Amino acid sequence: MSVSEQIEKQFREYIALQAYDDKYIDRQEEKKILEVGVKNNISVEESLAIIQKVASEKGYVLERDAEERAKEFLANAAANDGKVDKKEFEDAVTLFGKATKGKIREPEMKKRLKQMMEDNGWKAKEGGLFGSKWYSAIS
Repeated sequence: MSVSEQIEKQFREYIALQAYDDKYIDRQEEKKILEVGVKNNISVEESLAIIQKVASEKGYVLERDAEERAKEFLANAAANDGKVDKKEFEDAVTLFGKATKGKIREPEMKKRLKQMMEDNGWKAKEGGLFGSKWYSAIS
């Protein structure tokens, strides 16, 4: 389905308005934008493509994309033995923080990344003779 130029222009302006104050589109804002798109007869796929395009053009951060980058990083870290060590996890936190331009606080990032690891069956390398319980400490 093709969207008329006028509808797309209005939708693009709406997206810009949602990210106007902080140049950041979190998951709740993205869902709200998608709902407006559907109300304007724009498919979810088309709406996502328009959101992505506007974000790219205006330098907005999409939380979903930042999470995807962190997930890919953790997947690579866990690829060899199914485990992520503390340094790799901390690197993922740093990547996530940079990708979100600091919009999510570190404890929340760690919690999300831990949940991501659990959802994907990746284990943490912790403990050992002199190791710490860094992963278990994340709540």
